[in-house]
Amino acid sequence: MGDVLRFWVQEYHIDGIRYDALKELDNFDFLHWMTEGAKQVAGQKPFYNIGEHIPEKTELISPNGPMDGCWHENFYQTLKPHLCGETFDLDQIKQAIDPTQQDYPQGLIKAVSYLCNHDQKRLLLELGDRDILDDAAFSRAKLGVVLLMTAVGVPLIWMGEEFGDCTPINANEPDQQLGWLLLQGDRNRNLFEYYKGLIALRKQNLALQTANIDFFHENPEDKVFAYGRWNDQGARVVVIASFSDQFRADYQIPHFPENGTWHEWTKNYKVESQNNQLTINLGEYEAQVLIWQ
Repeated sequence: MGDVLRFWVQEYHIDGIRYDALKELDNFDFLHWMTEGAKQVAGQKPFYNIGEHIPEKTELISPNGPMDGCWHENFYQTLKPHLCGETFDLDQIKQAIDPTQQDYPQGLIKAVSYLCNHDQKRLLLELGDRDILDDAAFSRAKLGVVLLMTAVGVPLIWMGEEFGDCTPINANEPDQQLGWLLLQGDRNRNLFEYYKGLIALRKQNLALQTANIDFFHENPEDKVFAYGRWNDQGARVVVIASFSDQFRADYQIPHFPENGTWHEWTKNYKVESQNNQLTINLGEYEAQVLIWQ
């Protein structure tokens, strides 16, 4: 196994590897040997070792464990029923968005979060099973990806989720194709551009490249909450999320982190916060992303 890993690093120059099913390979000494060997072969280039252990086992993660990060299964298990409208538990959502609340070590790369993966049914299929279709389904998919891309941790996107693929998993179908033609549809293309924009935002905004997070507004009754991300040099991003099926006009958010001009990314408009308060219109199952100007 060490030879296999060295081959991939030396010949194909991979940047990291996911160790599958570590519940079945629960040997810390061996895993330390593998991960340290991979980094030694990689040399100066950073190498990222990801563990998949379900249920989650945070002891695997450095500085004490062998892995740089682990799959954050709780993110998926929490977001799916919330996006499907089956429950609302703000404490659970906060634990998903901030993995340190579930005993993950501090750091930006410790948790790998996802809305779906190759072992799970696609989000739009889950929504469709509950008769949540068309615009309503795509709105919830957008809400989910905003939280994924602005949460603390590393986002994982299962191929096709970024444009709303609905291909079911079928182990008896060896040549499954992604539904690329879906990109010809307006909703699918729009979702694809939404993903692209949020990926660019993560790369460009330094506030999302820290582990800083503060849930400064919590309204369980209205199913609305807000959190801030920031760095020490003044970059700020605020996410306002609603899991309500009601449109909320002139919704007021107190204790806003900065007074002044913010740029709302999802709809591309400017809004002013005054007296540490912000007033916005908030749609059903919608997230808005505000960037400090």
